[in-house]
Amino acid sequence: MKPNYRRCVSCRQILPKEQLWRIVRVHPSHSIVLDEGMGRSAYICPQADCLQQARQKNRLGRSLKAKIPDQIYQSLQQKLKINLEP
Repeated sequence: MKPNYRRCVSCRQILPKEQLWRIVRVHPSHSIVLDEGMGRSAYICPQADCLQQARQKNRLGRSLKAKIPDQIYQSLQQKLKINLEP
């Protein structure tokens, strides 16, 4: 089976879906969650630069057509710190 590819909303790099983080605007509640549910999705690289650019330029918000709560960015920062630890 061929791998599924997705594009990072920040750096625009195309990678296999498994290497990216998924942020979802759940239908019909329009709540924003990480890696679960059905609805409009956006993908971002697990890198500090991509996360910072996405937050500063509201790339996730524009992609999902919704306001991204600070809690989502904080969760992504925590996830990034866990991934960087040896």
